[in-house]
Amino acid sequence: MGILDFKQKVTSDPSNLLQTWTLSTDCCKSWEGIACNSNGRVVNVSRPGLSSGDDFIIDTSISGTLSPSLANLSFLELLDLSNLKDLTGPIPPEFGKLSRLSYLFLDTNKLSGSIPVTFKYLYQLKKLYLSDNTLSGTIPSSIFERFLSLSELGLSANQLSGPIPSSIGNLVSLTKLDMSRNKFLGSIPESIGRLKNLAYVDLSENQLSGKIPNSIGNLSQVSLMYLNQNQLRGKIPSSISGLSSLVFCRLSENQLSGSIPPSIGNLPKIERLIFENNKLSGKLPATLGHVVTLTDMYFSNNLFTGKIPSSFGNLKNLQILDLSKNKLSGEIPHQLVKLVSLQTLDLSFNPLGLSRIPNWFKKLRLFRLLLAKTGIRGNLPSWLASSSLSTLDLSNNGLTGKLPTWIGNMTNLSLLNLSNNAFYSSIPDEFKNLTLLMDLDLHSNRFSGNLRAIFSKNFQDPLGHYNSIDLAYNMFTGPLDENSGNEPVMDSILSLSLSHNPLTGHIPKSLGNLTSLQVIKLAENGLTGGIPIELGNAKELKTILLSNNNLEGVIPAQVLNLKDLQEFDVSGNRLSGNIPPHKANIPKSAFLGNPGLCGAPLPPCKRT
Repeated sequence: MGILDFKQKVTSDPSNLLQTWTLSTDCCKSWEGIACNSNGRVVNVSRPGLSSGDDFIIDTSISGTLSPSLANLSFLELLDLSNLKDLTGPIPPEFGKLSRLSYLFLDTNKLSGSIPVTFKYLYQLKKLYLSDNTLSGTIPSSIFERFLSLSELGLSANQLSGPIPSSIGNLVSLTKLDMSRNKFLGSIPESIGRLKNLAYVDLSENQLSGKIPNSIGNLSQVSLMYLNQNQLRGKIPSSISGLSSLVFCRLSENQLSGSIPPSIGNLPKIERLIFENNKLSGKLPATLGHVVTLTDMYFSNNLFTGKIPSSFGNLKNLQILDLSKNKLSGEIPHQLVKLVSLQTLDLSFNPLGLSRIPNWFKKLRLFRLLLAKTGIRGNLPSWLASSSLSTLDLSNNGLTGKLPTWIGNMTNLSLLNLSNNAFYSSIPDEFKNLTLLMDLDLHSNRFSGNLRAIFSKNFQDPLGHYNSIDLAYNMFTGPLDENSGNEPVMDSILSLSLSHNPLTGHIPKSLGNLTSLQVIKLAENGLTGGIPIELGNAKELKTILLSNNNLEGVIPAQVLNLKDLQEFDVSGNRLSGNIPPHKANIPKSAFLGNPGLCGAPLPPCKRT
């Protein structure tokens, strides 16, 4: 019979999901995952790889192929072979004979080939999930002609291509449509507006182009709409106001242009608007201030101009306001002081010409404040000392003065970016109190003095261990402490950049103990001595820049043969000897300016 034929094609069943399927027993009574009707006909075959009950979770796999003879189970209503991970081969076209099938779950396997055109005969289907496979080809438009009962369609994470058939408008019972992460082309069909019951639509991460159809405004039941990461262009249609159930709307990473339609202010339930990385322009509509349900506004990296509307002060539920990387100007409306729920404010990279951070900002209870390149000048405002910020980014401004000792009171900081300003002074001892700090960027200032306060900072296990430090282009002096790489606060650092500081002294051998380190930049530091062989113990290193120092001796083979090495530069030193043979593709320029070096990619060494 069909079921045993499927079992025969199984090459691996580590959890014995099919163990009870034997010829000598009654499939209706004894076979796990099989159910029959009163006439002894099989109606359910359910052997998913992921299942759970009150007190257990099973997560397993089966290797094999789909047997065409499963199509002989002519009374079958449910077939669930989802999450078995390793079912391969095509979906048999014979499955089109299962005219009573209501539920077909084949998702999360390795099935290939195309969606059989014979699926058009599965009139009774209510749910069809083929997501997370490697299915390819186009969707036969005929299969959507008669799926009148289909409520859920999952085709995501395959390699399906071609257009979305306009016959999709026939799926009038559809509540959930997920076609994300494929290679669909062409426009979103106007007929999508006929799917009046649709509650969830995800067409993200495809290659869809053209405009968002006006008919989208008919989808009054849709609560989640993801169209991000496509090539959609043109304006956001003003009919968007018809999406009266919309809660989450994601249109980011497209080529959308023009102004946001003022009608967007009529959305009664919207919480998240994610419009970043488009070409939207014009003024931000003041009507957005009517949408008091909003919690998140991501409008970064567009071409918005003009002032931030004062009506935004009404958004009492707003938690995230990201308007960075636009062309906004003028005063920041002080009405924003009413944003009692605001946690993240990012206005970075706008020509706001702030000259100083408005004083009323201290009344906001922010966790993240980002004002990079907004024209701030002068000293750091002292009210920051009593803020509870975890992220502070004031980079690319005209800030000056010393790093104040009260910086040590900002004990919630996990990220501090003051790069590209005009700070001078040494790092105060109080800096050590930043026990949660993980990311520090002070590059391109005029800081001086030694690095001890930074490298021996206190921490609160497991938090406050450095993730990245960038101190390049300052006037810090060394030498680097021989123990730098043994400091517990450094033990999980990924990136360390100290280039262009007059450090002098040796490269500490202990840096080889930084087992997570991926990037080390020590160019133009006046370093002497050799390249420590121990650096080869930092197995994750991808980038090593040591150019323009006074390093001498040979290049250790262990360092040049780190398995992930992508970027390596020791030019402009006093290194000598044979360049060790290496797999990484490192240009000749990375070794130049060391008169004693020879061997590929430089000219060969002369035999003595």
